[in-house]
Amino acid sequence: MGTVVYGVHTSVDGFIEGPNGEFDWPEMGEELSAYSIGLAERADAFVYGRRVWELMSSYWPQAESISDHPHDLAFAPIWRRTPKVVVSRTLAEASHGALVVGGGDLAKEFAGIRDRFPGGLLVTGGTGAATALAALGLVDTYEVIVHPVVLGGGRQVLPDLARQQLRLVETRTFDGRSVLLRYARA
Repeated sequence: MGTVVYGVHTSVDGFIEGPNGEFDWPEMGEELSAYSIGLAERADAFVYGRRVWELMSSYWPQAESISDHPHDLAFAPIWRRTPKVVVSRTLAEASHGALVVGGGDLAKEFAGIRDRFPGGLLVTGGTGAATALAALGLVDTYEVIVHPVVLGGGRQVLPDLARQQLRLVETRTFDGRSVLLRYARA
């Protein structure tokens, strides 16, 4: 059965977006980019909530025509070739061959996804899918990248989630700016 990793970028004060939905503050330096690319390459599938899916599916298929940032150029082909799963109560289907789950019993549906992708699932982006999966005890590892910015409000990481005990398994600094806090379920 595949492991589930939640990878998220956050501000020092625990927000994944600023008060106006802005996500212009994470800096993908060379070290952080290399780490993120490696994490993505090891995933058997990417998992997104509906909102993040809509952003990802509109950008990554054509990223090379929009951006010349080295991270974007490296990640775009990985995104295109990696299977995708969308957790949504409202979508019936998704483009780019993505599987949609969440219309029924999420725990049961996701067990099937974990069996289908035994090497691992990478949940990235927003908080909806991650919170739903974490509430069911389905997230095995949390990879929190803390960036040196205080946003003062916005969308929280994992809002309204009941207490869960985790154990710190790794810390690492990237580019002298950002810090990885990697936790596993206790």
